[in-house]
Amino acid sequence: MIKYSKHFLNKLEDLFSESDYVLRYEKGNFQSGYCVLKDTKVAIVNKFYTLDGKINCLLEILKEVQLDTTHLNDKNKALLKELSQTALKI
Repeated sequence: MIKYSKHFLNKLEDLFSESDYVLRYEKGNFQSGYCVLKDTKVAIVNKFYTLDGKINCLLEILKEVQLDTTHLNDKNKALLKELSQTALKI
């Protein structure tokens, strides 16, 4: 079960920090609240979003991209597996 908290947001940010994608919070006029530049592996989330909005954006991005799990630690691998079984349906 996903709990929308600052701690869960930090877990998602940690997952991105260990992946090959760079996560940035920027202001912008994104239609869906985020932008993924797949060629450069950069994910940009609207910095003015609420906590729930940021978490939802990161979950949507995880649905779209294929993360290389070879560099992830065991906690992040377990988180990604849990998310894929509950919310993401990867």
